[in-house]
Amino acid sequence: MARVSLLLPPDYWKNLSPSKTDLEFVSNYLFEKETPLTEQELIPVLIEERIRAERETLLAQQQADAKGYLPKERYHAGETLVFPALNWEKGKVVSMRPGVNPALGDFEVILVEFDNGTQRQFAGGLPVHPLNEPLEISLDDQMLNPTNVIKTFGHELEAKLTEALKSDEDLVQIAGRWFPRALLVDVNVGHLNLSEAVLEEASGKPLPTSALIEQVELPAHVNPKLVEFSMNYSLQEDGRFDEVGPAGEVLWCLKRLEPEAVREVPGPLRYQPIEYDRSSLSSEMLALENEVDDELGESRAPLEEGEEVQVSLTYPHWRAGTLPLSPRVRGLLPTAYESPRIRFTLVDALSNAEMPAWVERQHRYVFGLNDFYKKYGLNPGSLITVRRGKKPGQTILEAKIHRPSRDWVRTVLTGSDGGIVFAMLKQNITSAFNERMVIAVPDVQGVDEACQQITRQHLSFDQLVMMVMQELVKLNVQGNVHAQELYSAINVVRRCPPAPLMAYIASQPAYKHVGDLHYRMAESESAYE
Repeated sequence: MARVSLLLPPDYWKNLSPSKTDLEFVSNYLFEKETPLTEQELIPVLIEERIRAERETLLAQQQADAKGYLPKERYHAGETLVFPALNWEKGKVVSMRPGVNPALGDFEVILVEFDNGTQRQFAGGLPVHPLNEPLEISLDDQMLNPTNVIKTFGHELEAKLTEALKSDEDLVQIAGRWFPRALLVDVNVGHLNLSEAVLEEASGKPLPTSALIEQVELPAHVNPKLVEFSMNYSLQEDGRFDEVGPAGEVLWCLKRLEPEAVREVPGPLRYQPIEYDRSSLSSEMLALENEVDDELGESRAPLEEGEEVQVSLTYPHWRAGTLPLSPRVRGLLPTAYESPRIRFTLVDALSNAEMPAWVERQHRYVFGLNDFYKKYGLNPGSLITVRRGKKPGQTILEAKIHRPSRDWVRTVLTGSDGGIVFAMLKQNITSAFNERMVIAVPDVQGVDEACQQITRQHLSFDQLVMMVMQELVKLNVQGNVHAQELYSAINVVRRCPPAPLMAYIASQPAYKHVGDLHYRMAESESAYE
């Protein structure tokens, strides 16, 4: 069998965008398989098809305007031939003569002149010869090697295929899998109403699709995977249901039975965007932004992947019973293909108790830690370790607790005028804490009422920063306040990520930078009146 080499352009796969023909192929493939598939499962099939089609195209192009040479054929003078075994060179038959070789029988010898002027002799009318066999395309070109293509371009092609599939109205997607709409099993309103009743009885606990199908009369003779996919799709299209399973697991819940803090962003976490010039942030500021694990941060710094992350609890998350879904934390928690909310299990490392929790992906927080914080007497600034669980969909949480001790820490109080006051007081502390983030809150309700009063006053961001800064400078004999201390305190009265705050104080004459992200009030009173 003859081997020939065909080459694709070096940027072929990088520049490839799935065409209408590609989508038709994928749709037909799904029809034949009758099994919903993910982009990751479809990409190898599409690549194989692309390579097959490109081989045919390349062969057709090489043979255009010329007849492929085969030793078994007979030729005449003036005929143009192409020779695959000679790197697709073309030549014209000059003459023919009878061949002389008793072992080969009757055949002829043709003289061919190539485009470069050289002449060579070839056999014709020879029925048995290796070059009469079908051509084998060499995979020496890595661009035609499926394994290499998937390894090099797989993720990029998956993303492009996803966008292309979304534009095809004949295909539907659920939990990352695609299937032709025309093959869906009919799931009617009665089936969905019964599913609602089953989930109602579960009292808010998410259930897998199989548990719902057991209670619903769907065709028994149909492919079970197709039945499950059809059920998932119908539930997805009905506003009563919410798919809350992590990637690889489909779990359904009634939206109205989900915790309010999952359906709506808790008050302490709500952020009114503050415009700022990001280019004004110094390298120290960017490093601090990355360090504090604020879910609203815009840091693009590369993060090292690890098995655990230590987080300093901020006041908004402590008050809301949540945890920030920062880039470092996100890698340790379950994710999903599409679901905006994920129901999963947190495990208390100290007691091994399991706690139902929710990942709210859009607004980037984890809900379900209120009891955990109260159990260990944690404060804003307490250190918490987030660790990858041993089981899929499980995350371990460890409070760094110790025997109670009396420590001098920043404490937020309610002033005589009903406003916010900060003071350094001795408090009973039960956990390790970040000294720049810690804030004791003896009267939570009083602070809530004070914050509500401040909200009703409609103070500007400038006024809020000035108010908090004036409180904090009194707690340091040198009158200096670190940017992280200010960030921690300002978030008691208004949700604010670190970057806008740092950009603001760095640009205002009322605050003077004295080194290492420490600031103090400008000495002239007129500068900040």
